Amino acid sequence: MQCYEAILTVTKNDLDDLNHVNNVSYVQWVQNIAKNHWLQKASKSILDTYFWVMVSHFIEYKGEALLNDVIKLKTYITKSEGVKSTRIVEIINERTNELLAKSETTWCLIKSETKKPTRITQDIKNLFLK
Repeated sequence: MQCYEAILTVTKNDLDDLNHVNNVSYVQWVQNIAKNHWLQKASKSILDTYFWVMVSHFIEYKGEALLNDVIKLKTYITKSEGVKSTRIVEIINERTNELLAKSETTWCLIKSETKKPTRITQDIKNLFLK
């Protein structure tokens, strides 16, 4: 399985009233890295033909992130069958290597023309195996 990574730094806008990263920011990071991974791997033809929608989202919080922490986001696909794909995102403190949160999301592939779920092609599966 192919892994995609990104680095970000926690900003004031990411914080909640307790001065640690807000749950909404974690969800946004999960969505952003999934989108960026897709945009990096897919051809223009595939991007013009398909898009993904999130069907379900589970996140387990294991630690806290604070202002100016450098965060590594690591994502990979664990399963792609039928119209759905399962993506894992690990959110890690870059300095300490502590796992702060782990997310499992289920995404559904949609055909742009019909706006209906469509089977994941082998070409799309292959994008995430390389």
